[in-house]
Amino acid sequence: MLSRKVTLKNQFKEIAIYRNRMMVSLLIVMGLMILLIVWVANLQISHYEKYRTESDNNRIRVLPVAPTRGLIYDRNGIILAENRSVYSIEIVPEQVKDIESTVQRLSQLLDFDEDDATRFFQELKRTRERFKKIPLKSKLSEQQVARFSVNRHAFPGVSIEARLVRYYPYGEVLSHALGYVGRINDRELQQIDSENYRATRHIGKVGLEKYYETQLHGTIGSQRVESDVQGRVLRVLEQQPPVAGVDLHLELDLPLQLAAYEALDGHRGAVVAIDPASGGVLALVSTPGYDPNLFVTGISTRDYKALLNDNRPLFNRALRGQYSPGSTIKPHIAWLGLESKTVSTQYSIDDNGVYFLPNDEKRRYRDWKKWGHGNSIGYRRAIIESCDTYFYDLAYKLGIDRIAETMSDFGFGESTQIDMGEEVPGLMPSRAWKKGARGVHWFPGETVITGIGQGYWLATPLQIANSAAVIANDGVRYQLRMVKSIGLAGEQQTILPTLAQRQIDVGDGKHFARIQQAMKEVNHNKVIGTARSAFLDSTYLSAGKTGTVQLFGLGEDEEYEAENLAERLRDNALYIGYAPFENPTIAVAVVVENAGGGGSNAAPIARKVMDQYLLRSTEQGEQP
Repeated sequence: MLSRKVTLKNQFKEIAIYRNRMMVSLLIVMGLMILLIVWVANLQISHYEKYRTESDNNRIRVLPVAPTRGLIYDRNGIILAENRSVYSIEIVPEQVKDIESTVQRLSQLLDFDEDDATRFFQELKRTRERFKKIPLKSKLSEQQVARFSVNRHAFPGVSIEARLVRYYPYGEVLSHALGYVGRINDRELQQIDSENYRATRHIGKVGLEKYYETQLHGTIGSQRVESDVQGRVLRVLEQQPPVAGVDLHLELDLPLQLAAYEALDGHRGAVVAIDPASGGVLALVSTPGYDPNLFVTGISTRDYKALLNDNRPLFNRALRGQYSPGSTIKPHIAWLGLESKTVSTQYSIDDNGVYFLPNDEKRRYRDWKKWGHGNSIGYRRAIIESCDTYFYDLAYKLGIDRIAETMSDFGFGESTQIDMGEEVPGLMPSRAWKKGARGVHWFPGETVITGIGQGYWLATPLQIANSAAVIANDGVRYQLRMVKSIGLAGEQQTILPTLAQRQIDVGDGKHFARIQQAMKEVNHNKVIGTARSAFLDSTYLSAGKTGTVQLFGLGEDEEYEAENLAERLRDNALYIGYAPFENPTIAVAVVVENAGGGGSNAAPIARKVMDQYLLRSTEQGEQP
């Protein structure tokens, strides 16, 4: 039997090795714990402020709060521009993995067009705050809201928000009077106070909305909120409420505006009505117009192209249309002739329908009435019948520079400075103007046709109405204004002052009164007044002057036949007037493009406007 060798373990040695290993492990663990404690202490003590700030920035944010835009009222307290709550689908880009895919799927779900997506991606490219929502489509229908709500789980970072947006309840009727707001573009971002517009997406683009942007916009507020890691607001910690924009209370009278719009009946043209005693604009209509609501959240390409037609609905004819004032300025010229003693009240001409310059029988200047107005035509009949020949003669005697100087007192050739911006100054020609603008001398024949408001003379309907108000107000020209007062409805209003721009020196006023009487007969002389048919059954007395403006030159022996002309070459119809004759409260100018005679086509429109304003107030037993 073989013996077996047995090896004995040294247990004491193994125990010592184990203890050494344990000690090393313990030292390592303790070292790591000490390092961890030191690191944590470093975070909590040495870098406490730094990391607390960074943590708060991830958890606590300050959000801007947009102010509510001020409302716009007419003089009767009727709201003309308000704010309505609409649903908007909005995206937080930081919370969406694939923006393009998300937008495409939303487009399929909600059925919106490419213009919305284009505007969204344009906004996405702009510099903006993190976690700021970008609108994709506004004015969602109830069906669209419902479809998204059912599928909301499939669109992280997308939400539906209720937003206040501008709304114009009277649409096209007030489009050129109010203007509109639209989304802020890159150019506007460079011009505005970016801090005060952090939460605002819209800004006044044209008209009153633009001119009074500062007052209407208000002041931004803020909210300090706690949010989760996805940027969702958990609670509001504190807030600074925004200051709402102030309301505008206009001189404009909505019933009168509606009447003027309806009276134009879709024709290209403009109607302006003014309170002669204050310069307040009672109505300002330009047709055709447009629906300003289309522009508020972004107009579609299709809708915008539809507005780019030959009738130019985006063009504000009342402020920017430049028309020859035609015979509407004959009362002004007649007064200048009398007041300057160039002619006397007894001065008259024999009119056979043709005028020749002294010592020049080559060029004939024809009257609108082929065989003339007869013998002994003085200033009175010349105004009532609108005798061109009388005013050819008078203009030649006055000279262009005297005419230009005095007509500027009536507001021609210069801005009215109305609180809307955008207006053009028109053109009051003179020798100096022609030499500077054309580099040539002035000719006597140009003075002759200036006497009937044609040639180079151009004026806006606003200026023409203003000149009528000056006559109605015995030579005082007030600063025109749209806004009567500023302030929140029901609170103290800041009344804007009535400012006289100019007082024409009318001497003892006798010649001014003579001109006013002649203008009264334009409307009420049942035999020769050029506006008699329009005012035949009027229950109040008024004063006026018709105008018919030729748009292209006829040969000396050619006859004007409207039916043989292209529609855009036909005469423009004009009219100015005011009422009541004693103590006038309204002055009106009407311009209708290519409509023909002013007496038959513009005066009836003015009559409807005056009736609405004056007879309505009589029925209600109050002054408008």
